[in-house]
Amino acid sequence: MSTAAYRATTGDHSIRPGFWRAPISRAGFRELGFALSGLPVAILGFSVVVTLFSTGLGLAVTMLGLPVLALLTIAGRGFGAAERFRIRTMLDLDLPDPREVTARREGVWGAITARLADPVGWKGALYQFVMFPWAILSFALSTVFFTVGWALLLFPAYQWVFGRYTDWDGYRVANWTDSHGVHHVYDIISPFQIAGVSLVGLLFVLLTPQLVHALNGANRLAARALLAGR
Repeated sequence: MSTAAYRATTGDHSIRPGFWRAPISRAGFRELGFALSGLPVAILGFSVVVTLFSTGLGLAVTMLGLPVLALLTIAGRGFGAAERFRIRTMLDLDLPDPREVTARREGVWGAITARLADPVGWKGALYQFVMFPWAILSFALSTVFFTVGWALLLFPAYQWVFGRYTDWDGYRVANWTDSHGVHHVYDIISPFQIAGVSLVGLLFVLLTPQLVHALNGANRLAARALLAGR
């Protein structure tokens, strides 16, 4: 069986928001959602691809390895389709879907050999393998910058809880005793200190969309190279 490609167009139709509006823009939250949701998807894809490839390669000395490797290419196509959907809906990058596999011979072995000769399936599996470390990095950096940024920016709204519900005068940054036995305590108390913390948070908040967009740029490039239909 064979069908034509589902989509014939490709292109990046996204309109990036301005620097100051990016942290609260819909596009910014979509990009952040892509980076955060990418880790569970990558874990599943990497696990399936590595398991099928290792099993198929181990059984390659027998005929049993070929159906397993064919299943790997099917999984690669499936994960590739899911990733194209995520990129299309969250990053506004429209990638053409590949053509379906055409079996040149009848029967089960004809279908298996057609799958084994399917470059789209192999490239989809390769994408899951090579992008797994990047998914971890993207998730970690995006989470840290987003949470730290908003926590610091909103610090003036909740800084009072430390003085009221703890024995600290304010948020305690440092607490140590030096070699001479002198005890040092540094609490954030003054309005200038609180404002400084909030300004640092504002910097993180403004830089987070730029960082996330740059991290997702690697996914855009890899998807164009490995997932776009030919």
